[in-house]
Amino acid sequence: MEKYAVGLIGLAVMGENLVMNLESKGFPVCVYNRTPARVSSFLEGRASGKKIGGAYSLEELADKLESPRKVILMIKAGQAVDDMIQQLIPVLSAGDIIIDGGNSHFPDTARRLELVEQAGMLYIGTGVSGGEEGALKGPSIMPGGSEGAWVHVKPMFQAIAAKVADGSPCCDWVGSGGSGHFVKMVHNGIEYGDIQLICEAYHLMRDGLGMSAGQIHEVFAEWNKGDLDSYLIDITSDILAFLDEDGQPLVDKILDTAGQKGTGKWTCIAALDEGVPLTLIGEAVFSRCLSAMKQERVTASGILSGPVPELDVDKDSFINDIRDALFASKIVSYAQGFSLMRSAAASYKWDLDYGQIALMWRGGCIIRSVFLGEIKQAFDNNPQLANLLLDDFFAKKIGAASSGWRRVCASALSAGIPLPAMTSALSYFDGYRCERLPANLLQAQRDYFGAHTYERTDMPRGEFFHTNWTGEGGTTAATTYNA
Repeated sequence: MEKYAVGLIGLAVMGENLVMNLESKGFPVCVYNRTPARVSSFLEGRASGKKIGGAYSLEELADKLESPRKVILMIKAGQAVDDMIQQLIPVLSAGDIIIDGGNSHFPDTARRLELVEQAGMLYIGTGVSGGEEGALKGPSIMPGGSEGAWVHVKPMFQAIAAKVADGSPCCDWVGSGGSGHFVKMVHNGIEYGDIQLICEAYHLMRDGLGMSAGQIHEVFAEWNKGDLDSYLIDITSDILAFLDEDGQPLVDKILDTAGQKGTGKWTCIAALDEGVPLTLIGEAVFSRCLSAMKQERVTASGILSGPVPELDVDKDSFINDIRDALFASKIVSYAQGFSLMRSAAASYKWDLDYGQIALMWRGGCIIRSVFLGEIKQAFDNNPQLANLLLDDFFAKKIGAASSGWRRVCASALSAGIPLPAMTSALSYFDGYRCERLPANLLQAQRDYFGAHTYERTDMPRGEFFHTNWTGEGGTTAATTYNA
């Protein structure tokens, strides 16, 4: 019987395109789908004449795979993955490898890893980014899980992954446990932030400067030649130039209510769990929630008063300021995202290579950009870098953009144009560079009403004090202290 290099379960858009990619790189694939007709139609259509076979049961799939068997799941995250693993374990053997390529939540991946390894098999939870085109032509792949599985899948994964200019693949081993899916989750959170920042720049030009979609298209096309060169800026330029059948910009006819699949929310929850300020991505998630309240916003627009969103500025110079605000805010977004990964690595005992992660994101994925090369360089220069803002390159860049960034935020606030991501990024930047924040008062308040204690500036760190503020509270302090 002919044996296949890998099996793939799930023939939706991503699954189909990944199969075509694998086969084109010399890895024959056997496919399975819970709906048998999908297998047949795929084999008779796109897969016809290629080294792609089909299976109509999991037992048949297992029989057709080389040892150690490698089975990629491209199915809906959640219970469906758990159910499929339970069905696969009895038909696989010790040393076989189950690979979840969906957008699973990293704690689920860690739990599944333990289950599969207890059955004597290996498990990989891998982020796959790049959408339909990336799956077909080369995605960014972020695998983590059973360390022993990497040697078996590395040639295959790196062959199908996107490549940067020097030929380096946008795929490398991330680490143990659920680290692969965690890194993909942070990627998606940064994607939320990038998209929101671009939308705010568009909002400023559309409403504040009264520019048409075509005019804004030209601005984004120009920005894509410099520091902001990226996939998302590129497609934004294309979208703004796209005309509907009547010759009018299609973007102007799209309802302003945004959807989301949950990975941005997961990123924010992880940041709260880790105590890491992920303010920009949090605002990006909440901005989507606010956009979904369309009818409420329509009602509120007729009741609540505010300034007319028109900016009395020199148009050309202000567009340059918007570019600076977008770039500076983008630096903050990535700084926060990498800080979250560093904190989680310590919590979960992952050995993450942040420069390598930046390289994995340089091609194939949705946030791919020239910018990521500088992030890789920053971590190559200092693998222990606490925050990207402390790197010489980024410190200088954000310093140079700071004046324009401030002018944009101040002008927008005065004109009533919401910039939740840009303004929160600026507040984070100012807070991070502030030697003395007002949290001394906050700690005094907590001690006043809850005896939560505080540290003193004139005493060593780690010594905690409680004051009887009213003369009636006594000297007993709370037993826990959270900085």
